[in-house]
Amino acid sequence: MRADRRLLVKTPTRYDSPISDLLQRVRDRGWRLTPQRRAVAEVLDGEHVHLTAEVVHDRAQARLPEISLATVYNTLNELVAMGEVLEVPAANGAKRYDPNAHRPHDHLVCTGCGELWDVFANGTGTPGLPEKERRGFRVTGAQIVYRGLCASCQATEP
Repeated sequence: MRADRRLLVKTPTRYDSPISDLLQRVRDRGWRLTPQRRAVAEVLDGEHVHLTAEVVHDRAQARLPEISLATVYNTLNELVAMGEVLEVPAANGAKRYDPNAHRPHDHLVCTGCGELWDVFANGTGTPGLPEKERRGFRVTGAQIVYRGLCASCQATEP
């Protein structure tokens, strides 16, 4: 039960709009929706989740039994390259895929159980790199992952 619980992001009540509209976004871009691509996009669409490629594969396979893990990885890589999905480094080097690519935010991950949350650390989601540290770069985005122990994992510490 705990493994399933940590795959879903707990959505703060302050969100005022749908987080993921991935399927509609890729349709609007004219992305050719093969059955395999559609299955992957549907798994990531709707409820805001941060899933590993393996979980995406399991859920896509429930919709399309013949889909391969390689196809899932290829599709996820295409979605990341298009800027429609974020690749989030999580606990133990695992990558999670986040369809919330168009609302700037950071991530908070538990190093114990892998639970993952979207957070808006400075209230805006905009990069906070001081000008003197930018080395002449025009910063267009940032991806920050805060790591720590969630309340449940802290409660089980000796």
